[in-house]
Amino acid sequence: MDLFEHQARQLFEEHGIVVPRAEITDSPKEAREIARRLGGRVVVKAQVKTGGRGKAGGVKLAADPAAAELTARQILGMEIKGHTVGTVMLAQPVDIESEFYVSYVLDRAAGRFLAIASAEGGMDVEEVAATRPEAVARIPVDPAEGVTSAKAGEIASAAGLPPRTADVLVRLWQVLVREDALLVEVNPLVRTAQGQLLALDGKVTLDDNAGFRQTRWGAEHEDRDDPLETAAAAKGLHYVKLDGSVGVIGNGAGLVMSTLDVVAGCGARPANFLDIGGGASARVMADGLSVILSDPAVKSVFVNVFGGITACDAVAEGIVQALDTVRLTKPLVVRLDGNNAARGRAILDEHAHPLVQQATTMDGAARRAAELATAAA
Repeated sequence: MDLFEHQARQLFEEHGIVVPRAEITDSPKEAREIARRLGGRVVVKAQVKTGGRGKAGGVKLAADPAAAELTARQILGMEIKGHTVGTVMLAQPVDIESEFYVSYVLDRAAGRFLAIASAEGGMDVEEVAATRPEAVARIPVDPAEGVTSAKAGEIASAAGLPPRTADVLVRLWQVLVREDALLVEVNPLVRTAQGQLLALDGKVTLDDNAGFRQTRWGAEHEDRDDPLETAAAAKGLHYVKLDGSVGVIGNGAGLVMSTLDVVAGCGARPANFLDIGGGASARVMADGLSVILSDPAVKSVFVNVFGGITACDAVAEGIVQALDTVRLTKPLVVRLDGNNAARGRAILDEHAHPLVQQATTMDGAARRAAELATAAA
């Protein structure tokens, strides 16, 4: 379950990560009063469970309470990547000196977590990851050891972050563990002109399997979620809608995130994040394909699987059986590697579906998926 930004900020604050003062409302008139309480000049931010709000016009600076009311009126009700804005958050603006990116994500394939951090945070961090991957540090985290002060210092050093961010990294790990999260992200973590570290924006995804422990969040505004995300959640899939044209399916959050980067590096934009974990059965594969293929923006699909406990031949059988129940209307590029990869590739060759292609490397498969998406655009 994804949290809204204001909910993520609440968790950060509860764990000692400093955030600017802010309040939420669904009323333009109340937005004026909130701005007055916050000092007049505020940032008005759409509260939807998707990224890219700033580029879509969902984050704006208001100079005074009257402007805050007008801005809230403009943002409330707007559509951002299929999400209708029903709530806005008004926050005190800050004098930003530097922007950083920090996050932890579950890497199912490796059986551990991954710390991802960069000294170049902000709206363009995805472009940084795609064009200059060396600027983004990816540090494995053993869940049994966690993020100690020493580990946090290692992550900060690898990413070129100021040493003081180590404390934030420790606290962010506490958010992940104590709140049963699969993903915690701060983008941007900023250093102000006064030297203070603040979490300006955040994303938290909770483990649905721990819902019985996280009942306080309920299902607030779930009817405003992207319909594809809602459909995927009903099927038990870990799916996030993005704004590209290449559908992505992978096993393990770390592998899927790397796949998104590689696709972007090939000149295409990924259309989604979909982690099928270790269960690449026919049903799971069919459910994943049905969700991705129902997205009209998708022009090609890239299945990227590293066989471990679930062998590649089992994955291939799952794909073949899924294609008996799902009408494939767009090209599917499959890369199988790891346990029983050769047998898996042979199974797909034997099936010989006209829209299924194979590649032996992740780069090659991503490049082909990007080419097919571009050709179909």
